[in-house]
Amino acid sequence: MNVQSKSKASDKAAVLEKIDALLPELERIYVDLHQNPELSMQEVRTAGIAADWLEKYGFEVHRQIGKTGVVGLLKNGEGPCILLRADMDGLPVKEKTGLEYASKAAGTDRFGQSVSIMHACAHDMHVTWLMAASRLLSESRELWRGTVMAVFQPAEEIGAGAAAMLADGMVKKFPKPTVSLGQHLIPQPAGQICYRPGIAMSAADSWEVKMVGRGAHGSQPQNSIDPVVMASATVMRLQTVVSREVAMADNAVVTVGTIQSGFNENVIPDEALLRLNIRTFKEAVRSRVLESVKRIIEAEATASGAPKMPEIREISRFPLTVNDEAAMAKTVGAMGAHFGAARLTEMDPLSGSEDFGLFGTAWGVPSVFWWVGGTDPARLAAAQSGGEPIPVNHSPFFAPVIHPTLKTGVETLLLAAFAWLD
Repeated sequence: MNVQSKSKASDKAAVLEKIDALLPELERIYVDLHQNPELSMQEVRTAGIAADWLEKYGFEVHRQIGKTGVVGLLKNGEGPCILLRADMDGLPVKEKTGLEYASKAAGTDRFGQSVSIMHACAHDMHVTWLMAASRLLSESRELWRGTVMAVFQPAEEIGAGAAAMLADGMVKKFPKPTVSLGQHLIPQPAGQICYRPGIAMSAADSWEVKMVGRGAHGSQPQNSIDPVVMASATVMRLQTVVSREVAMADNAVVTVGTIQSGFNENVIPDEALLRLNIRTFKEAVRSRVLESVKRIIEAEATASGAPKMPEIREISRFPLTVNDEAAMAKTVGAMGAHFGAARLTEMDPLSGSEDFGLFGTAWGVPSVFWWVGGTDPARLAAAQSGGEPIPVNHSPFFAPVIHPTLKTGVETLLLAAFAWLD
């Protein structure tokens, strides 16, 4: 390393050291976001906070991209353009963490249902991380050249946000990035960074299925075609798709997350509603599982003598999350040089899903996505030794520890950015 390179490395280390002084303000932002979650495509307040922050620190801000998305551009001479993304939406979950700053928010979800709302997947932390990194990149412009594109994305939880932003003309409106960078909090030890080259997260397909029967009095089942029985048989038979139609060497998950039918115990209803989710890692497996699920749904309706075939509607689709191996090595290498190898862990592919990869695909550039731990290490060790299980993402008890999680996520974003802007 020459003298100039050593000087740059020292200067960038000094930027990272500035995070400590920001932590009280960042914690206030995080707590506020946690207490005020918003559902997918309803992130008006969150988007406003992010957009106002970017404007304060010199970004050219574009609001309402894909309805509630925000894109901030910080142009600083000729050089690479890096996309940094954070998702903003909360979940229809009633918080049970018992935290002093627990969410009490409520609203109406995309199906018209009145629900409680919670940041049960740490998108509040993601937004805070990117806000902090954006400010520090703005305040250290003497150290880098290029363009930072800060993307605050709506509706990741329903797989609609990235697609909506792209449909709103992101590729035409904004410069082509050199690389697309994103991160997510998971229940791993706080301060730990996890990564996976190649296929990192599964593809996901969600369907809504309306099964049609014939209603009748509860005392006269002979006059009905009972959709409750039809739906129940469908749910049970769907469990055989993975166990009997997917090879042991492959992976798939079929989950029925919603089953709704009827309102009264003495009335046989005429319809039942199912919402189900399918996760796969290979396109061939995905195609087979989807075909099998459709076959079983229709066959159970036929077996019940349903007056019409079920109505099947796609409600979300997530692509595979695939990390470019060379870009991942460059990004993780920068993190390892700062944190040391002991704080980096290579993970197996995760069964969760993300729409982040759509940005890289749309521009034809490498994507890099990694994870930051947010669980108290002592509590995690106790759980692994047979103690109380750790609440995972989407649990009503999910509660990352603020420190050192908050600092670590800002550090990783800055290290990734400097690796590409340098």
